[in-house]
Amino acid sequence: AMGMELHISPKHAREICRTLRGMRANSAKAYLEDVVALKRPVPFKRYRRNVAHRHGLVGADAGRYPEKAAKAVLAVLENALANAEYKGMESDKLRIYHAGTLKGRTIRGWMPRAMGRATPKNTETVSVEMILTEVKS
Repeated sequence: AMGMELHISPKHAREICRTLRGMRANSAKAYLEDVVALKRPVPFKRYRRNVAHRHGLVGADAGRYPEKAAKAVLAVLENALANAEYKGMESDKLRIYHAGTLKGRTIRGWMPRAMGRATPKNTETVSVEMILTEVKS
């Protein structure tokens, strides 16, 4: 399943997808719902400068609660689950085989400043792709 040109942070999307890769689909869905509800943090391993430590993280110290990005990735995951159900796969046996992000189009914008000047205010977009596979066990 693909989510094309989502208006979310590329760094947050990358950290969420790295966390989800290899998880069972049902547990990943519950995890993302907990992130949106601010119950479980997402470990930040690459983009962690000036990121505070969070209680309950395993394998990392720094973490955040990227709600907006988690909602968007959750929508892509639910779409992938619906696609798998349509193909006849069992939802209990699904595992996230691939979860990745791609840089999308940059939406140009300008913010007016004093003295007739303007500062660029661009919006980055992200494409999220997710592939589920059925596990035999």
